[in-house]
Amino acid sequence: MISPEERSQLAKILREQWPSETMKASEYETFLEYCELIEVKQGEIIADIGEVGEALYFVVEGEVSLVTGSPASEVEVGRIHAGELMGEMSFFDRKPRQVRLKAATPRDRLLKLSRPMYKRLRIEHPYIAVNLLEYAIISLDHLFRRASEDVTILSHYLYAGSKF
Repeated sequence: MISPEERSQLAKILREQWPSETMKASEYETFLEYCELIEVKQGEIIADIGEVGEALYFVVEGEVSLVTGSPASEVEVGRIHAGELMGEMSFFDRKPRQVRLKAATPRDRLLKLSRPMYKRLRIEHPYIAVNLLEYAIISLDHLFRRASEDVTILSHYLYAGSKF
């Protein structure tokens, strides 16, 4: 459970990271009533390949690596930064994860919204839930754009290298 003092501080952080033209400060605090604050250490697995997402995560502080491959031969394929949402693909489509979510900095602080709490939020505060969905779309868009830029750079590199 998040203490009232910490809830106020987290609500301020959320307003900065998850800007909404219409959500009030009190609605961010209400949202936090449905979340759990967790801390993970560098290298700790938050969610693994093959699992179906049962929670959404907001990176409050730190970064999370998206890695693929076996634990012995992992390859980082992306990063989720502070202010971004993660886990939304598997959470919404209920398909197994294709990547491992792993803490990338010495101290990552995450807000965890479990599926049961999300269902309650949808019923009890639909306006906040709609804003959350918009935020999920924006987070996916950021991730997709970064991945597209990486693929484009790699393609240009491979194409330029094949001319020699």
